[in-house]
Amino acid sequence: MMAPEAGEQAADAIDRLRPKLVRVAYRMLGSVHDAQDMVQEAFIRWVSADRSEVRDPEAFLHRTVTRLCLDKLRSARRERKTYEGIWLPDPIIDDEAEDDITLPLMIALERLSPLERASFLLHDIFSLSFEEVSAILQREITACRQLAARARSHIRDARPRFQIEKQRALEIAQAFYDASRNGDLSTLRTLLAADVSIYADGGGKRPTALEPIVGFDAAMNFYAMLANAVSRETSKLVRTGFVNGLPGFVSRESDGEYSTTALDIHEGKVTAVYVVRNPDKLRHLH
Repeated sequence: MMAPEAGEQAADAIDRLRPKLVRVAYRMLGSVHDAQDMVQEAFIRWVSADRSEVRDPEAFLHRTVTRLCLDKLRSARRERKTYEGIWLPDPIIDDEAEDDITLPLMIALERLSPLERASFLLHDIFSLSFEEVSAILQREITACRQLAARARSHIRDARPRFQIEKQRALEIAQAFYDASRNGDLSTLRTLLAADVSIYADGGGKRPTALEPIVGFDAAMNFYAMLANAVSRETSKLVRTGFVNGLPGFVSRESDGEYSTTALDIHEGKVTAVYVVRNPDKLRHLH
C-alpha cells in the first residue's frame, strides 16, 4: 500500500500537470469528457505504479495519457462512422484566440491515422522532442519524424493563415448573431463570403442539417428559414468569445439547451460557420 506522503506527491504531480495533459488528450480525441477520463485513468495508474520504475512522473503521465488516447481514438473512429450527421469536436470557449490549433485544424486531424495525429500533436503543438515522442509511441525516431511529416502534408491547408484583430473578430461574431437571429438578411449578405459553408452537429439529438450547406445562396436560404423559426421562439445570447480558437458565441435556445457557433473569418468575411447543438458535447458548458 502506498504511503500517505507518496500519495500526496502523486496528487501534487497530477494537479500540476493536469491542465497540460487534458489539452493533449482533448487535441487527440476532440471530446472534453473523454479527455478528462483519460487523464483520470492515467492518475490511477500513476498512483499504483512502482516508484522504483517511474523516475520521471511527467514522462510517465504523458506516455500513459497518449497511449490511452490512441486506444480510445481507434474505437472512436469506428463509432464516428455511424454518427448521425456531421461530427464536430466539443467546443472549448475562451476569451482569447489560440493560434496553435483552431477548429478547422482539429477537423483536419480527423483524417489522420492515430499515430500520425499523436506524432504531430506531441512534436509540433506540444513541443516534445522526437526522442520523447519515440519513447511515448514506442516507435523509432525516424518513424515518428515520418509520421509527423505525413501529418503536416495532409493538414497544411487547415493551419491558421489569416489573423484578425480580436475586437474586430468579436464585433463580427456579435453582428452575425444579431443578423441571423433577427432575420436581418441584408446585414448577413455583407458578412458572408461567396463560398461560405455551414456545418452543424446535432448528433441526432437536436435538429440540424445532416450535410454541409455550401455556397452563398444556400446559406442565405438557410438563414431566412432560421429567422422565421426563431421569430416564434426565444434565443438568448449568453456570451461572445473564441470557440476552439475561432470568434463565435454561445447561445441558449428556447428548449434551455446551449448552442455554440464558431466563425472562420478571412478578410472580414465569414467563410465557414460551425454550430454544435448536440447536448452531449455541451454538458461541460453548464
